[in-house]
Amino acid sequence: MTGQTMTATAEATQVPKRAPRDVMRLARLGSFHQSRLSFMRTLLRRLRAENWRFETRAFEIDARGTGHAIYTAHGPTHSYSLVAFAHDLPAHLRSDRVIATAWDATFTLFDGIPTEADIIRLARNVPKQEAGRISDRELSLSRANRSVRLWDYVVDCLAQGTQPDPARIHEVGYLMRTTAVYGSGKFGAADREQSAARDECRGPFQVEMLSVYLTRAFIMDLVEHMARTRAPDTAVPLAPALRRSFGIGNSTGLGMAPFLIHHPVLIHQWINARETALARIRSLPAAAPAEAAAFRDYAYRARRHAQDWTSEHPVQLAKLAELRADLDRLCDWLPEADLIHDRPWDRVFRWAEESCSLEGQEQIASLLLEPYGLLVDELTSTMSCEEQDCMRIQGAMPLAQLRALTEDIYDWALAIDWRAQDPRARVWYVSEAKLEPRLGQRFEEDLDEYEQPLCPGRDAARLHADLLRSDAATVAEFLLTHPQHRHIIRRVQITGDHPYAEIRDNTIDAGMMPIDMLRAKLSFFGACHFDPRSDRWLRITMFQHAPFPEELSEGNADDWTYPMLDGSTVDGATDAEDMA
Repeated sequence: MTGQTMTATAEATQVPKRAPRDVMRLARLGSFHQSRLSFMRTLLRRLRAENWRFETRAFEIDARGTGHAIYTAHGPTHSYSLVAFAHDLPAHLRSDRVIATAWDATFTLFDGIPTEADIIRLARNVPKQEAGRISDRELSLSRANRSVRLWDYVVDCLAQGTQPDPARIHEVGYLMRTTAVYGSGKFGAADREQSAARDECRGPFQVEMLSVYLTRAFIMDLVEHMARTRAPDTAVPLAPALRRSFGIGNSTGLGMAPFLIHHPVLIHQWINARETALARIRSLPAAAPAEAAAFRDYAYRARRHAQDWTSEHPVQLAKLAELRADLDRLCDWLPEADLIHDRPWDRVFRWAEESCSLEGQEQIASLLLEPYGLLVDELTSTMSCEEQDCMRIQGAMPLAQLRALTEDIYDWALAIDWRAQDPRARVWYVSEAKLEPRLGQRFEEDLDEYEQPLCPGRDAARLHADLLRSDAATVAEFLLTHPQHRHIIRRVQITGDHPYAEIRDNTIDAGMMPIDMLRAKLSFFGACHFDPRSDRWLRITMFQHAPFPEELSEGNADDWTYPMLDGSTVDGATDAEDMA
């Protein structure tokens, strides 16, 4: 019996899922890689399976590169339109920082097809971003800046009738990068409840992923348009394979990091799906030869993917060196490995635990899912939740049970000496100017008054100390005299029911790396080639090598993340054929 035919009854003999105390450590979370469960791949599988139709309803961009365009995606029951505004931005105004007030392009995802009046209204507001106001007809708000290294170079090449150098493209990977993609009610946009019941929107961040996917199509059309307006007699479009090598860049900072703490139930759903998928694959008693061959192929492609990954940050450089060495060892080991008999994937996983760094282990965990779409992909339906249903404190819980849960979940926190300075060195607070999370130094700045409840470990230790002194019988009775512990008691009870809900590390320690939290979330988006610019923000690439909307019906909507070893593209054509 292979993975593609395993039934639910076989799950009774599963290898157990990995323990939360092992998975939910920041160093491991900060080594996660994209997988079949990632939201970009989920989106494209749906668009292909449901035969979504795409059209460019408007492309009114002048020779200066200013104007608007409308890209509409038609699904089985709803249509969604990316309304894009292109701007002629002076170089000195271009910034990745959240405090920027002008951008090269701004966008909104409209629920349906906008009218002329909608476009006029949006033109007055979308380019202003936070300073403007959108309505509940809009599902997201975003902006992007050109790559200083690539934009003019690519326009110049195409205008002269030549293709840009693939090596230079490889160094960057995108022509524009977004600095924010807002949704879920921000700045007047529709609340998630408005679209959450729709099949295509039920999964996490599917609205935002669709917005970014259509944004990529607009950007590629825009760069070709700029080349044509500059030299209409000589300009050429990008070769298809070269075109697909461009993704969308993204700059993500501290504002995203607390998401993993603010949404414990949702994070459990994501990681539980991943761990369930991994346990299913590891439990398979045997593999078909085709599945073994597919895994070997993915391993070799992942090695190429790692070789293409660049960064200048010392932490990421060290991790990259480990990952490349791990994948070299894996590819050297695979030719002799038995990938057919005696739970082969569990043996591969245990080999990784013994032989590889955390980077390598988590890359191999993702690779194990690749040959088994029929076992894995249905788990994407479990990755959303209604968090408010889990927020009620269980007041009738015996206090002894709460204490036992606290000691089990937060044993790592109870072992910390919270009187020392290093474990309390950081303070999470919210910037008054931008209402964005920030991280300060407790013993260098006067911030205690503004501290946000983003340090569950310390708060659990404080709770535990009061539990030891209390003679209350129930949680409700305890809270009558200790109401300051409501938030951490809620977290304890949530994690008791959702074991992957809590990070098992100190989020205010002097050595804590916020980029670990960023990477964990972005890996579920499907991001690749994480490039930290400090310990607090990083750049990523999204949808790189993915088929464009017009290619979805013919190409492979899922197998595009790892580069093909023979030079072929997702639709089967080779780079050489595309360049001809």
